[in-house]
Amino acid sequence: MKAAALVLSLLCLSVVPPAAAAQLQAVDIGPNQAVWFEEDHTVPMLAVSVSLPAGSAYDPQDKPGLAAFAAYLLNEGAGNLNSTVYQGELARRAIQLSMSPDRDYLTLSLVTLSANAREAFRLLGLALAHPRFDADAVARVRAQMLQSLQQEGEDPEAVASRRFYERFFSGHPYAHEVGGTAAGLNAVTAADLRGFVRTHWVRGGIKVAVAGDIDPVTLGALLKSTFAQLAPAAPPPPPRDTHLFARGTTMMPMAVPQPTALFGVPGMLRNDPAYLAGYVANYIVGGGDFASRLTSEVREKRGLTYGISTSFGDYRGAGYVIGQVATKRESMNQSLAVIREVLRKYSAEGPTEQELADAKTYLTGSYPLAFSSDTGIAAQLNSFQRSGLPIDYVARRNGLIDALTLDDVRRAARRLFDPARLTVVVAGTIGGAPADKIAAKPVKAATHH
Repeated sequence: MKAAALVLSLLCLSVVPPAAAAQLQAVDIGPNQAVWFEEDHTVPMLAVSVSLPAGSAYDPQDKPGLAAFAAYLLNEGAGNLNSTVYQGELARRAIQLSMSPDRDYLTLSLVTLSANAREAFRLLGLALAHPRFDADAVARVRAQMLQSLQQEGEDPEAVASRRFYERFFSGHPYAHEVGGTAAGLNAVTAADLRGFVRTHWVRGGIKVAVAGDIDPVTLGALLKSTFAQLAPAAPPPPPRDTHLFARGTTMMPMAVPQPTALFGVPGMLRNDPAYLAGYVANYIVGGGDFASRLTSEVREKRGLTYGISTSFGDYRGAGYVIGQVATKRESMNQSLAVIREVLRKYSAEGPTEQELADAKTYLTGSYPLAFSSDTGIAAQLNSFQRSGLPIDYVARRNGLIDALTLDDVRRAARRLFDPARLTVVVAGTIGGAPADKIAAKPVKAATHH
């Protein structure tokens, strides 16, 4: 068993030619079920990514955490196999099964040697269609989730994140944390779990991406068998969030040596025609690590933090840009003032021609790295599926980025990064003058190294 697991781990790292990622095919397994497949017989393994419409946005208002609770019980027994036996069957064949609940979807990752593919799909199908929710497993997972919540309550990053989403998405299902609350988790019953699974672990709206050593006919048959017993109807998508942000700064006092701040502005839905321009605009201001304007101004020039970054996110019902910075107590207000000044200048002027050229070079040049293994291919394809993109987007993506003009990206920067729309949450104790009373030094055009 250990030898098989070692072989599987090595195969997961095996390089797949980047060009292969664009040679995709759709596999038809029934209506309202999307399957993208990249056939590759280089190594005897198979990677599968499955997304179900079962995210925390579907939690009942009085039981936040229900979706994640169900997700973490997926490998805790199914059919006539209790938790110990089920997990033993996975381990004996070196089948890796992991669960990742988020706000819109529950995403499952399955990695197996191709010789064990049939059994891997059988065990996955059994878990989805016939979860046991035995009392001992429910109690164990509940205790683990409650312990995780307690630990997060002592982590400034986790505290800031929870409060940020509560404020930014106030009144929307996206507002509560995926892991729920102690009261919500304690209120969940086995009957609640079974009811949620019946209506959300469904084949309607399912999205599947597969890469590896199997042919499309065999794959189609296995997938049909895997999902055959799931309900065909999909739940409605979460509603659009039309108000999004809450201006201003919220403090979450904590006795920690280094406070953490999360800051964000409304973003774009994935079907917005300006989405890629916004994505590139975000890369330049905060998504490019050491190449970004925020890193240049906050870290390199002033030494206020070891790291600062922003990311461009999209849920089915809302888009957002979120950033994070941690620094010394006495430096947080100055850091926030500099962030506001960087965003003010960027919103007003947008990027330079050189910044846009550098961003295009990096974003198009690094793109093939996402397809460097079967696991990477499956995960990347499934993320595109969750965003509602067509299958040919994989091949067209770099061309779309290259076609963006400086005016396109400047318009996106102007639309996105007005600091007056910032939602800021700081977890920790800070000193010095308030951020809105600090006059940050004028920000010069960013330099690149």
